[in-house]
Amino acid sequence: MATHEASVRGSDTPRPALCLERREDGIACIRIDCPGQSQNTLGRAEMNQASQLLDRLERDESVKGIIFISGKAGSFVAGVDIHLFEAFKSAAEASALSAEGQAIFDRIAAFRVPVVAAIDGVCFGGGLELALACHARVCTGSEQTRLGLPEVQLGLLPGGGGTQRLPRLIGLPAALDLMLTGKRLRATQAQRLGLVDDRVPTSILLDTALQWVEVCQRGRVRRGGGWLQALTAWALRGNPLGRAMVFKQARKQVAARTQGNYPAPTRLIECVERGLSEGIEPGLKAEAQAFGELAMTPQARQLINLYFATSAMKKDTGVADPDVEPRAVRRVGVLGAGLMGAGISFVTAARAKVPVRLKDVEPKGLASGLKYIDERIDQRLSRHAISRFEAERARCRVTPTLDFSGCRSLDLVIEAVFEDLELKHRMIREVEANCNADVIFASNTSSLPLARIAQAAERPQNVIGLHYFSPVDRMPLLEVIAHERTAPEVIATAMAFGRAQGKTPIVVRDGVGFYVNRILAPYLNEAVHLLEEGVAIDRIDQALVRFGFPVGPFKLLDEVGIDIIAKVAPVLHEAFGERMRPVSAVERMLEADRLGKKNGRGFYRYGGKRSGKEVDESVYGLLAVSTRQEMADTAIVERTLILLLNEAARCLDEGIIREARDGDVGAVFGIGFPPFLGGPFRYMDSRGLDAVASALAGFESSVGRRYAPAPLVSAMAREPRRFYPG
Repeated sequence: MATHEASVRGSDTPRPALCLERREDGIACIRIDCPGQSQNTLGRAEMNQASQLLDRLERDESVKGIIFISGKAGSFVAGVDIHLFEAFKSAAEASALSAEGQAIFDRIAAFRVPVVAAIDGVCFGGGLELALACHARVCTGSEQTRLGLPEVQLGLLPGGGGTQRLPRLIGLPAALDLMLTGKRLRATQAQRLGLVDDRVPTSILLDTALQWVEVCQRGRVRRGGGWLQALTAWALRGNPLGRAMVFKQARKQVAARTQGNYPAPTRLIECVERGLSEGIEPGLKAEAQAFGELAMTPQARQLINLYFATSAMKKDTGVADPDVEPRAVRRVGVLGAGLMGAGISFVTAARAKVPVRLKDVEPKGLASGLKYIDERIDQRLSRHAISRFEAERARCRVTPTLDFSGCRSLDLVIEAVFEDLELKHRMIREVEANCNADVIFASNTSSLPLARIAQAAERPQNVIGLHYFSPVDRMPLLEVIAHERTAPEVIATAMAFGRAQGKTPIVVRDGVGFYVNRILAPYLNEAVHLLEEGVAIDRIDQALVRFGFPVGPFKLLDEVGIDIIAKVAPVLHEAFGERMRPVSAVERMLEADRLGKKNGRGFYRYGGKRSGKEVDESVYGLLAVSTRQEMADTAIVERTLILLLNEAARCLDEGIIREARDGDVGAVFGIGFPPFLGGPFRYMDSRGLDAVASALAGFESSVGRRYAPAPLVSAMAREPRRFYPG
């Protein structure tokens, strides 16, 4: 039996987020349940309540143990309330919040009786730091249970003692990996690392936590994960030279990954190093100071803006009418078992957990597609991201076919065939003939206008575009393309289904190239122009990687496939005229059968240990280019990037995207636009539209008409105006 207390509130005050339940056996359960929120978060009110509860429990000699547990299904604590960061006016304010959290968690760590965290669901950031301060942690094996310290993805570092407690719990290498990547661990992975002490079914979480209170009372808690991790921790303990080597390697990897554009990882390493060399107290002070300073950086501000944008989009149905409900998608068909079709099938079966009927015209194609899906499932299994049972269930959800047998009851069919209008028309006619009347037909077209595809449909209201990006299992963006006759409920269904697949969907109006490919085309085109002017391939790629893109334009051309680019380029040229005129170099590459990575012959060399890392020098002879032109990084970036910005503004002005938010999220998640810059529209705001318009006008005069400023850019520069308030 347990008694409930109206914790630190009066009769007229709202229910607190932290409620105390006293059990007859002397165990105090602090139940976390933030009212009116889908996820528990730690704000100032929650921290004040925690402090007051600890005051009371410290004075109560009858308390034998404490358990922190959630009253909200699927959420232990998702982290600190991010909205707190919007109010910070100085680094000192942010540091003070960090120190406040540290003080509360220090009290938990030093509490006179055992404190156990009972974790079910999301446990991120400050939530995991709360759990780290406890004397033991148990979690459920639920699909929703995830643990991690993802602050680095917001341009921050763990500010509640995480940089100090995590290395001491699971060892330095594992802790650095977890914090520097922001990984979210499943329960099985967390248990293997020693991050949690036990993993149990949800139904016995509290009972198990009570048992761990007893274990802690007897002093029998074992720390750490497997034997290798324990051996590594032992080897580094008291070994400054060994620790120095780990830190040196971590800094090297961070420099390669961030190109110096993100200050948070370096500061995080400094805090961990300080704590292990000088002690936890100096480490905590360094952590609070670094947290405050990072919170005021432009990188953190933009990454937090991006976080709020993606959070808001999770509620976006894609239609204006709030009464429109998405249809249920219980079975999906995929036409074409190539890389795109197999990738779509994988995310549907493994993430959305929806059965897939995969169709191809040849047994060889089906075998190749199924092999691809198996490999992706095996990868997740080897990382302990799924259990063997879950892996087999995912495999069983995909069934192959050479015809339309078993397709009558499909709710959604996605075609992933070649970019050929007549072929796509045939797919529509076959689907309408072999499936039910309400089936949604989704085209994975990357460039063909959806309205032209829908011309072959008897029911065009059920036709929509779902533009996935390659590789499908890794690229987070999904463009949902609606033509004028697409039914609102079909749009809402596509948005909901995309999210179920783990995608971030944005609604894009029908048009040639849609949004992402349209803004990418002039950027890639200009990179080839620079090559033709004599700037080396690796020089161009390195400049843009240093700027913040994940890969350079020529590596991207090889990845996408030069044949694909050659097919799309004339379509864009026909629609948009001179500013999208294809460069002759692409056609010459195609004539020489240089398709890129897919056939091992592109701008880079493929095969061998350095596959894809060295430029194929013979390309220069093929293109009759002499790479003698020296050009600074800033000039290379400006020549290519500003055309992307200009085209993004045109897309917004023409209504291809609904708002700047969608354009920023689409560019970051679709082409890897540097996240720390917030996206094209945030970046133009930070530069100033007058500066953007001036740069475009200068290039228009010196380079060519393709740089003519978009009407919206010119208008906003004159007023002046911003895309976002601020």
